[in-house]
Amino acid sequence: MTLRRLSGVLLALMLVLLSPEGSLAQSGVDSRATTGGAQTLEDILARQRGENIDDAFRRDATGSDSTAAGIAEQLGTLGGASDPELWRAMRYGSADVTVSSLGPAAGVLIQDGGMAWLQFREGPLAKWGGYLLLGMLGVLVLFYALRGKIRLDGEAAGRTIMRFNAIERFAHWLLAGSFIVLGVTGLITLFGRMALIPLFGKDAFSTIAIAGKWLHNNVAWAFMLGLVLVTVFWIAHNIPNRHDLKWLAVGGGLFTKGVHPPAKKFNAGQKIIFWSVLVLGVSISLSGLSLLFPFELPMFAVTFEKLNAIGLPQLLGFGELPTALGPHQEMQLAQLWHGIVAFVFMAIIIAHIYLGSVGMEGAFDAMGTGEVDVQWAKEHHGLWYDEVTQKDANLTISETPAE
Repeated sequence: MTLRRLSGVLLALMLVLLSPEGSLAQSGVDSRATTGGAQTLEDILARQRGENIDDAFRRDATGSDSTAAGIAEQLGTLGGASDPELWRAMRYGSADVTVSSLGPAAGVLIQDGGMAWLQFREGPLAKWGGYLLLGMLGVLVLFYALRGKIRLDGEAAGRTIMRFNAIERFAHWLLAGSFIVLGVTGLITLFGRMALIPLFGKDAFSTIAIAGKWLHNNVAWAFMLGLVLVTVFWIAHNIPNRHDLKWLAVGGGLFTKGVHPPAKKFNAGQKIIFWSVLVLGVSISLSGLSLLFPFELPMFAVTFEKLNAIGLPQLLGFGELPTALGPHQEMQLAQLWHGIVAFVFMAIIIAHIYLGSVGMEGAFDAMGTGEVDVQWAKEHHGLWYDEVTQKDANLTISETPAE
């Protein structure tokens, strides 16, 4: 127990023992009656045990005059007067505050959720997000050690077929490149203080952090544009069909040599990646826009209200979600949700990068040059190969040997 906590416990104990009613156990009265409505020793001990404390004894004790006129009268022009009820009203948002500056958050004089946000950001978010990324890297290293590089079972044909045209590759690399920049700068923002300051010092980290913030805020627009483009180009090819069930039944042949389930332009695994990118991309873009325009695009109170209406939180055992959120609470939730989605997104993309590069022979050519070896197309996307060759074999097959 720290000295600060110990002193708090001793102070509360003294207040209880020195109260006119004497010991709480002996008096048998309301425990907070002896403290004038303030917190008790049990409140302090319960908080230190990590239990949730019902703060209604504070939140509801805001007096009868929390209007702007009352606030001015209590504080005075020099701010010399202090009223606990006034400060509680400000803390819990029930005070009628009038300010000269305009803006959604201008009237918030005391913001009560900052510490909880900081502790979650530096604690569970950084800890479990880091474990998720390291775990995915570990899984891929293990998979490569056991399976090795997925190579062609047949001989390379020495002829190529166009898989993705220039505009499709542009959209892919716009989305992929911007995502990598956003991921790196986001990790710097979250882990920079604990990881980079010890290495480079505060002055150097300040420069890195400022540059990272600028990149993150501005490259976000390229990411959203890329997301729109790949959605328009490929959504029709990613509608699930019966062939996807066959692909999933054999794990796409990823774990067994010589197994090549039928697939059109995108197989079931690629469709899972596509829809994950679309759903997570839209979600992270919305929370990102809320962060880019502070206090202007609140979305969690409305979302929580809709979730409560369909009973989803109650079904999951959370109870009703709060629907009266202050502007700072909206921003804190947006930032935390942005970070949670980002970690899941990065873990999925790490697996995608692995299979599209070192994990599978010939896969990178599809987005590198746009052309893949005919044998590769037959083994991994046989149905698609049959479709395009039956339409116009002379235009889709190149006699130039694949590199």
